[in-house]
Amino acid sequence: MRRKTFDALLTSAGFVLAIVLVAAGGLLLWAHNFVDNQVQSQLAAQQIFFPKAGSESLNDPAVKPYLSQYAGQQLVTGAQAEAYANHFIAVHINEMAGGKTYSQLSAESLANPNDAKLAGQVQTVFRGETLRGLLLNAYAFGKMGEIALIAAIAALAAAGLLLVMSLLGYAHLRRVPADAEVMPKLTAAVPHTA
Repeated sequence: MRRKTFDALLTSAGFVLAIVLVAAGGLLLWAHNFVDNQVQSQLAAQQIFFPKAGSESLNDPAVKPYLSQYAGQQLVTGAQAEAYANHFIAVHINEMAGGKTYSQLSAESLANPNDAKLAGQVQTVFRGETLRGLLLNAYAFGKMGEIALIAAIAALAAAGLLLVMSLLGYAHLRRVPADAEVMPKLTAAVPHTA
């Protein structure tokens, strides 16, 4: 194969791949912005605030290391949602339920249908676990948005590198002799049959 043809094919493929990576990077940036805006607007609409600094809730050793950085703030990010769900709601549910899960409490309540206190506890735990699950969904979507941003940056950086290499390849094509072969020694060793 002629060297000029081979170089032109590789250079063109690199250029096409750079265009594909720019498109992918753009779509990933759009995905990041969409997810980030959705998570923030949906969480902001819930009007959930972290306990204020110095409050009794933040003095709990199971809570303080995770929530003190957000003291008094409104919950609007995926990271905040994860902290609130796992280190505030979960801690209080665990304390209230004595370490039992909703399923265990519900089974006890079904076995004791006249226990109004247990029935109320089941409802409270159910509501807490539901809110916790919703917040953890927001956290998961927020994390996907972060991953999309990282992938977008990587795709755009790779596209930039391929574009520079393709431009250098096109410049190099001008200096390659028209009769040069890709692997001249192998080409000469292969017998030609007519």
